Amino acid sequence: MEQYNQILSSIKDLVWSPPLLILLIGTGIYLTIILRGVQFRYLGYALKQAILPSKADSKGDISQFDALMTSLAGAIGTGTIVGVTTAIMVGGMGAMFWMWVTAFFSMATKYAESLLAVKYRTTDRRGEMCGGPMQYIEKGLGWKWMAILFALLGAIAAIGTGNLVQVNAIGDTINHVWFVDPWVTGLCLAVVTGFVIIGGVKSIGYVAGILVPIMALFYLVAGLIIIGLHIDKIPEAFTLIVESAFQGQAAIGGFVGSTVMMSIQMGVSRSIFSNEAGLGISSMAAAAARTDCPGRQAMITMTGALISTVIVCSITGLVLAVTEVQGALSATGKPLAGATMAIQAFSSTLPGGEYIVSIGLILFAFSTVIAWAYYGEKCFEYVLGEGSVIFYRILFTLIIIPGAALKLEVAWHLADIMNGLMAIPNLIALLGLSKVIVSETHSFLAIIKKEQESI
Repeated sequence: MEQYNQILSSIKDLVWSPPLLILLIGTGIYLTIILRGVQFRYLGYALKQAILPSKADSKGDISQFDALMTSLAGAIGTGTIVGVTTAIMVGGMGAMFWMWVTAFFSMATKYAESLLAVKYRTTDRRGEMCGGPMQYIEKGLGWKWMAILFALLGAIAAIGTGNLVQVNAIGDTINHVWFVDPWVTGLCLAVVTGFVIIGGVKSIGYVAGILVPIMALFYLVAGLIIIGLHIDKIPEAFTLIVESAFQGQAAIGGFVGSTVMMSIQMGVSRSIFSNEAGLGISSMAAAAARTDCPGRQAMITMTGALISTVIVCSITGLVLAVTEVQGALSATGKPLAGATMAIQAFSSTLPGGEYIVSIGLILFAFSTVIAWAYYGEKCFEYVLGEGSVIFYRILFTLIIIPGAALKLEVAWHLADIMNGLMAIPNLIALLGLSKVIVSETHSFLAIIKKEQESI
């Protein structure tokens, strides 16, 4: 198993080498420039639109809010807790800085993906909306082969990123806190997941619309309390984050130290893992939204990168910084990693902190599982047709059982590899369709101007 893990680690490092990092950040910067910073200029408008009802002439399967919550459900998973701890464990505290930088540019990327997903969406024989990278690659660029490639990678990635990593984190956390065998946890998760995803996007959107706001508020409040109790350490924490981002970080206890490149690599990859910008996969939720035009839902969806990475991930990172758990060792003498590091950070300050992290992680991860189940089935449907969906749902559900007991490193390596490979065709499509993105944006900004004039 260790040899297999090393092979996957080498493949992951190859996929997430400088060319992909440059492509990801470069695409975000390019879109930010040609859209004239749409994510900054219209952030307030976007947040307001998220809670307003859809226009009377809107078409879609779920509300704008539920579409955003489904997108956030896929993003606010283990990446916001385990992903952050892993980034800091490998890349040092400087990884947080690169997560923030990537997230701000990622908002433009997420905007572009969602805009194209709604513009090129279609309706299948079941009456459900189908939109995402497959559709805009095929219809926008005319490259059917690349659309199929993305769909295949997406269907596999949903099993790795949206399933194995999430249920593994749940199984590990429940075993650590309540000593329940991961196989038992996996079986229970499989049953609950099966009941939710059998109802399709409407069922998933409904559950996400309830779970996401509750779990995010629950976790954020607990994290802010800890940060408030260590308010005197905040300046030192920010100084460490910024300095480590450009100088690397020296070894501390069980932390072996990190270079600037390690900090950038972990920061960018974990930022993408936490908000999914560049992967294209979450634009499928935007395509299902009831909306009157592509630009409106695109603005709503782009706020997801801000919420998941800049807000939720920052809470985790700052809690780890002010509680000084980086490099701490467990009772067995091994460096704290994954959920156990977050649990130590929270429980060191708040009584019952381990339960806060555990419950938060379980809800985060489960919401991600059901969101990615929808993404995966849409990819599968694109390649094999509507009749294949039921088989994908069964496969996705059954894999949950052994996934809960899978070794953590293997699950993360598989997820990173699939995410990186999936991003490549999607980013190429965004660059190739940049003129369409700009044109659609200008059309929507004209609509906004008329709305504001009529008030």
